[in-house]
Amino acid sequence: MLFGFLSSCFPSQPEPSCAFCDATKENGFNVQYEDVDYIVLNDRSPAALHHMLVIPRKHVVSIKALNASDAGMLRDMERIGTERLDVLDVPQGQRLMGFHIPPFNSVDHLHLHVFGLPWRSGLKHAKYPFRAGSNGDVKGWTWFVEIEQAINILESGRRVQVKPC
Repeated sequence: MLFGFLSSCFPSQPEPSCAFCDATKENGFNVQYEDVDYIVLNDRSPAALHHMLVIPRKHVVSIKALNASDAGMLRDMERIGTERLDVLDVPQGQRLMGFHIPPFNSVDHLHLHVFGLPWRSGLKHAKYPFRAGSNGDVKGWTWFVEIEQAINILESGRRVQVKPC
């Protein structure tokens, strides 16, 4: 499709109905950091002692929309999340970062969950289940993928899915 190809040559436009495309202090968001490409917000319903979202300003629907060429963006998001946790003095063993995989996401705009543990409750923790892969898969069957798992999946030429990949 020619027009689809041409649209990929131009910067992504904000989606009118996307809450994260309009994420600013002026719109009531608790902004912790921002630069030209990313913004970091405190989560409105924190699951852990520290719970932030690293969001690309460019509208990307979800982790499922990414391919190998997007691994650098995920590394940038991971670096920013790590820097924010460093500012908060969160010990290495108390850190977790990852993405919900559609249809188990709440906002259709890519956002990296950045946690400084402990969890606020067992119920909150249950929303972010880690599953290691087996039999050659990077991750197991789960609706949450950790950042390193996502990068490894993309760099191997695969796509992130709920099923093992």
